[in-house]
Amino acid sequence: MSRKSGLGKGLEALIPTGEGTGLGTGVQQISIDLIRPNPRQPRDSIGGDGLEDLAASIVEHGVIQPLIVSVSETGEGYVLIAGERRLEASRMAGLSRVPVVLRQASDQERLEMALVENLQRTDLNPLESALGYQMLAEDFGLSHEEIAKRVGKSRTSVTNTLRLLKLSQAVRDALTDGAISEGHARALLALPTAKSQSAALRTILKSDLNVRQTEILVRRLSGERLKPRAVHKRSADEVHLENKLRESLGTRVTLKRGKKGGSLVIRFYSDEELNAIIDRLLGEAAES
Repeated sequence: MSRKSGLGKGLEALIPTGEGTGLGTGVQQISIDLIRPNPRQPRDSIGGDGLEDLAASIVEHGVIQPLIVSVSETGEGYVLIAGERRLEASRMAGLSRVPVVLRQASDQERLEMALVENLQRTDLNPLESALGYQMLAEDFGLSHEEIAKRVGKSRTSVTNTLRLLKLSQAVRDALTDGAISEGHARALLALPTAKSQSAALRTILKSDLNVRQTEILVRRLSGERLKPRAVHKRSADEVHLENKLRESLGTRVTLKRGKKGGSLVIRFYSDEELNAIIDRLLGEAAES
C-alpha cells in the first residue's frame, strides 16, 4: 500500500533504501546492454535539446543519479523504470555499465513511476501526460481521482489533460510542436468536429490569436451571438482574480462587474469536468 502514497510525494520516494525490498542495498553497476526500454514510457521522444550536453557531462563526471530498473518478467535482463534520457546519453558517451537501483515493480507501477519522474522534471508535453493518464485509466481501470493521487496532481488537472485527446490530429500536432498553447487547445475543445477545430486552428495561426481571442472565435464559430458590451476598463485586481480562478479550476472563468455587484461565469464541457469543479469548490470551502 505504500506505493500508492509514495508516488505523489516526490522522486526520492521511488528509490528504495534496501529495507524490505529483497534486492539488496545501494547502487549496483550493470551492463548497459542488459537494460531494455520501459514499454510503458509515456514520453514519445527522448531526443531534443540537452541530450548531447548530458552525454558530455557523463563523459566528464559519470552518471551522478542512478537509473531505476526492475528485473524483467523472464528473469533475463532488466526493464527501465526511470532514467531514459540518462540511459540514452550513457550510450552516446560510450559507457558499457551504468549505476542502477533495483526496484520490484509491476507493469502498472512502471508506468506510474515513469509518469512521476517525467512530470516532476516537466519533461512531458500535455499530450504525453494525457496518453499516460489514458493508459492508467483504460489498461488498469483507475479513476481520475486515483490517477491524480498516483501522480501528485489534482483531479481537475487530470480530467482536463485527458480531454486534450479529443482534439483533432491537426490541433494535437500544433500543440506538440508548440505552435499553440494548452490554453488555445482547451478553447478549441468546445468545437464539436475535427473539421471545425482545424479550421479555427488555421485562423489562430494566421492571425496569431491569443487565448482570449481564441475563446471569442470559438464562440462565434459555435453560433453564439456576441452582444456588444459597454466599454468597461477592468482593474488589474479583477484581471488577476479571473486568471487565478481559471488556473485553479482548470477551465474558462469570466468575472463581470455590474452597477451593483456582478457575476462569475464558470464554463464546463462535460459532466465529469462539472463534477471535478464542484469537488474543487466544495472541498476548498470545507477546508476554509
